[in-house]
Amino acid sequence: MSKEQKLKEAQELLKALGMPKKQYNQRSGWVFLALANIRPQDEWKDAQAPMLPTVEIMQFIREHYGQDYKPNSRETIRRQTLHQFEQARIVDRNRDDPSRPTNSKDNNYSLNQPIIDVLREYPNGAWQQKIEEYKEDLHNLQELYQRKLDMEKIPVRLPGGQEIKLSPGKHNQLHADIVHEFCPRFIGKSGVVLYIGDTASSRNEGGKLLVLEAAQLEALGVPPMSHDKLPDVVVYDEKREWLFLIEAVTSHGPVSPKRWIELEQALKTCKVGRVYVTAFPNTAEFRRHAADIAWETEVWIAENPDHMIHFNGDRFLGPHERKE
Repeated sequence: MSKEQKLKEAQELLKALGMPKKQYNQRSGWVFLALANIRPQDEWKDAQAPMLPTVEIMQFIREHYGQDYKPNSRETIRRQTLHQFEQARIVDRNRDDPSRPTNSKDNNYSLNQPIIDVLREYPNGAWQQKIEEYKEDLHNLQELYQRKLDMEKIPVRLPGGQEIKLSPGKHNQLHADIVHEFCPRFIGKSGVVLYIGDTASSRNEGGKLLVLEAAQLEALGVPPMSHDKLPDVVVYDEKREWLFLIEAVTSHGPVSPKRWIELEQALKTCKVGRVYVTAFPNTAEFRRHAADIAWETEVWIAENPDHMIHFNGDRFLGPHERKE
């Protein structure tokens, strides 16, 4: 059978499964074939469900269907096909480890059993009946999968009592430690969390802007900034009128001299004192980055939560005026 015919069949199946037009286009058809491990000469009854990272999906398409996706196409495949497949319960993400962080290089995708049951009946068996059964049970499948994801999320209770949940991963665990351990010790009851980022950028897992108190930030003279510009956690100490800008070092770097200058320039209209803190999960991670930390900033290590390291000579914790 020709490559074109196999692609056409994959698109027919995706359309029958109820996917929108953009998710039964050629790209999605090739991804579907890769996920099912179906080569042009294979029959659908031999469909499998290997756990494939995006790069291996691209390699399969290149090797068996001659479509050479460039490395920068990986995000398009992930955002425009795999995310939607996951939402429609066509695939499971990280079947081997649901707690794997959203931004892990080891993320993988695999077809779930109801879809394999459909494929093994295609094209001459009861595949359409299997699709109807899948659609009837879709809501239950989605709820079950969401409960599984929720079990792996990291709960964070904000100072005001509100509880949020961060997607799994050591980066977000450090965010939780900052709120639960750093803030009570070094900011106190007058601390208000104005921003928390999340490593998840989609999939209903909180999103990058999990907490964003834009009006309060603006009132403090903080200009509108994209999440790429803001540190991971921003907390305002209402009593001392200090704005704590905290970087969590697990996937991003510390508050380096370059980063400090960039933030100072971006926050030149800020009306309150600024305190820059780099948070580390442990001492080993701190040692890796110690040479890159800017003077006039602070360091906090989660495994030793009662102590801070002050990278300055004239004072301990507090804001510093930028020197021209």
